[in-house]
Amino acid sequence: MTASPYHFFDVHVLRTEYVTPAMIRVAFGGDDLARMGSAGRDQRIKVFLPQPGQDAPVMPDTSGGDAASWYTDWLALDPDVRGIMRTYTTRELRRDPDELIVDFAVHGTAPSPSDGPATSWARTARPGARIGVLAPIEDENGAYDFRPPQDTDWVLLTADESALPAVAAILETLPPATPTRVWIEVHDLADKQELPTKADAEITWLTEEGSTPSAIRAAELPSGTPYAWVTGESATVKTVRRHLVSDRGFDRKRISFSGYWRKGTTTDELIDRNETA
Repeated sequence: MTASPYHFFDVHVLRTEYVTPAMIRVAFGGDDLARMGSAGRDQRIKVFLPQPGQDAPVMPDTSGGDAASWYTDWLALDPDVRGIMRTYTTRELRRDPDELIVDFAVHGTAPSPSDGPATSWARTARPGARIGVLAPIEDENGAYDFRPPQDTDWVLLTADESALPAVAAILETLPPATPTRVWIEVHDLADKQELPTKADAEITWLTEEGSTPSAIRAAELPSGTPYAWVTGESATVKTVRRHLVSDRGFDRKRISFSGYWRKGTTTDELIDRNETA
C-alpha cells in the first residue's frame, strides 16, 4: 500500500488579525509543522474545527500516521461529535519559525445570524485554540488546481472573497511581466487588499455579487494563448466558463474551474450529498 501524501496536523492559534473588515488572518503553530508541504498557489487544506464546548476537534484515529482513509474514517464518526470539516487555502506556509497562515472570509466585524461554524470560530479564536488540519507533506501534490501550461501567454483569474486568499497566493507566484487579468467580487470596496505581484496584472474589484460574467463580457482581453482559473460561487463559475468557451473560444482544457460555494446551500448539506471531500 502506498502511503498517503497527506497527514493530519494538530495546530494551535498563535495570533489573529483583521486584514480587512471581511477577512481574518490566523497564524497557526504546531510541533509537526516542519513536515507540512505546500505548492503555494491555490493549495487546498482541510481544517477541522471543534464542536461547541470542545477544546479540540474529535478526529479519526491517526496514530499510524497514514491519512489514506481519512474521509471514510471521518464520516464514520458521530456527526454531532466529530470535528467540523471545511476546505481552505494555505495563504502562506512560513519557515523559521514554522507557521501556517490561513485567511478566513467573514462578513463584517460583528457576529451575524448568517455566520457559519468557521466564521463563528474565526471571530472568537484566541491564542492557544486548537484545530486539526489535513495537509500535504510534499510540495508537489494533487490538492491544487492552478497549473498553467508552459505555452501560456497570459492568465485570467476570477474569484470572490472565498477564493481571494488563493488569488493572492497565485499572484505572488506568477513570473515577472506575465499579462494577467483579474476580477474579484467583494461585498464592499473596504474589503480590497493589496495583492503584491511581479506579473503585469490588471485587477478589477466588483461589489455586486455575480457581476463577474458581465464584467468579462465587456472586457478587451489580451491576445495569445490564455489560461483561465475561475473560482467563486458555483453558478457564477459556470457562467464564466461557458462564456470563455462559447464566446471567447477558450480551449476547455485551458480552464481550471471550481465552485468554492453554492448559493442557498450550506457546506454541511453538500457533505451530506457527498459533493465535497
